[in-house]
Amino acid sequence: QVQLVESGGGLVQPGGSLRLSCTASTNTFSFYSMAWFRQAPGKQRESVASISGTGSTTYADSVKGRFTISRDNAKNTVYLQMNSLRPEDTAVYYCLAKRLFTTDNYWGQGTQVTVSS
Repeated sequence: QVQLVESGGGLVQPGGSLRLSCTASTNTFSFYSMAWFRQAPGKQRESVASISGTGSTTYADSVKGRFTISRDNAKNTVYLQMNSLRPEDTAVYYCLAKRLFTTDNYWGQGTQVTVSS
């Protein structure tokens, strides 16, 4: 069982920035692909960005050019740098860890991001 602890959410004005962190309790972090999802009130959870163990990344069209996902395998941590935030980015952001070649998926508890003036 892998525990994921997220941090970095909060209230920010439109145009501002936040960096989310997600730290995993595993000694084999590089064997996990990592992703960030978000869920706004009344909406389905959606994928925001993902990163493989070797650093390949994908992004939702809505965040391309504004968000950057990265990972530090030595710290068992994945980050989501969010710039030029918009009110529509307001959501609970969740971290997901997927172990390679298995169906093992683990979710974090979520961190609230609110973009408002």
